[in-house]
Amino acid sequence: MQVKKCLQFLKIFFPCEKRGTMLIFVMVFGAIAFTTIVLGVSGYALFEHRASMRLHKRDMALHIAEAGINYYKWHLAHNQEDYWDGTGGDDGPYIHEYYDKDGNVIGYFSLEIEEPLSGAHVVIVRSTGWTTVQPSSTRTLQVRLGFPSLTDYAFVEQSNMSFSPTTQVHGKVHSNGFIQFDGVTDSWVDSAQPNGVYGNGGPTEFWRDEMPPKDFYGITSDLEDIEELADNGGIHLNSSGKEGYHLVFKNNGTFDRYRVRTRSCYNGQGFYLWIWWIGETHCYDIGTQQLQGNFAIPSNGVIFVEDNVWVDGVVNGRVTIGAGRFPVSYEEIYISGNLTYYEKGSDDVIGLIAQGDVIVPRNVPNDMEIDAAALSQFRSLGRPYYYQNIKNSLFFFGSQISFEGGGWKHGSPVESGFVYTNHTYDGNLLYNPPPGFPVEATYELISWEEVET
Repeated sequence: MQVKKCLQFLKIFFPCEKRGTMLIFVMVFGAIAFTTIVLGVSGYALFEHRASMRLHKRDMALHIAEAGINYYKWHLAHNQEDYWDGTGGDDGPYIHEYYDKDGNVIGYFSLEIEEPLSGAHVVIVRSTGWTTVQPSSTRTLQVRLGFPSLTDYAFVEQSNMSFSPTTQVHGKVHSNGFIQFDGVTDSWVDSAQPNGVYGNGGPTEFWRDEMPPKDFYGITSDLEDIEELADNGGIHLNSSGKEGYHLVFKNNGTFDRYRVRTRSCYNGQGFYLWIWWIGETHCYDIGTQQLQGNFAIPSNGVIFVEDNVWVDGVVNGRVTIGAGRFPVSYEEIYISGNLTYYEKGSDDVIGLIAQGDVIVPRNVPNDMEIDAAALSQFRSLGRPYYYQNIKNSLFFFGSQISFEGGGWKHGSPVESGFVYTNHTYDGNLLYNPPPGFPVEATYELISWEEVET
């Protein structure tokens, strides 16, 4: 019954004598639907194509910016101190064309160069790239490039080395000689000798033998460079006429300078025969001194002293102290008290370079801290044996580099020196060493990042 009613209803609108009407109706509305779908799909495809092209151009802008970075790395490899893109001193930015393989200009990169701080070796390069067809879409990369330094190590020694069971080392160790390692480390312990590392310490997985030696003989000229820097924007101190100078650094970026008039002497290794001392005597402590004034750390951070020099205090800034004369006279540096940075991990850094020994005297704190990169060109670095004088601990934050080795404790168990020693590498020193410190000759990439534009 219901089917019959439906058929009667359809006959009202589509009578039998108009059999093609339904077909036309279906075709018209089908065409409209098809056209709508085609237009929608085509519009979506066009939108996706345009979005893809925009994304492609943005990717191209990034590649062009990276080409700018690579160009300037090449430029610095051929002219290490040109921070002006060959212009002779123009401030920039420096804009270069970018070509495709057929020689057509398809984009540009713009370079901004930040030259290193005085006495430093880190260059900042920013490169912004864009295409000719979409110049408003830019991408910017920033890299830091620097010379690796000997201060990449906690220890670098020309001679044999020995580490006691109460020694902790956080940083790389290298010796051109043999290493007896009884302490604990968390980094490489390298010797240039076959079977060069031995002992009861570890982990032994970090021990490496027959590593390339370090060239200590090539360091000699660097102190002459420091003397030249001192004469051009630094401080050059001639002979004191007495025992030397005492520099006490202040947390405001200055230092007090004293003229050391006399020394105090103390017994070293030896013994008493009734009332007579039989053995060594060390005269490394300050006896009397006279204040000469307060001075700012020089703009290039370099102080060259043609005499012995005592140093301690709080360093706020970048400074290197070089002690020596030419021809070589083995001037010494004495770290006469705590020597710390105003803020670790910042630009605060101090370098100590002596032709002779770098020595910690007798009268120093029981728990001592030294933040520095210390280098003895021809002799040793450490604290000598003092008769019946034992200190509790030493925390050395930085790098220790010496020709003849050295040491901070004597005897087992300890008879003199610091019982507990912690030597921690300062990661800030690798590409940001103290002014004038020895560095390698090739720029290396420190960091790479994209910055918002």
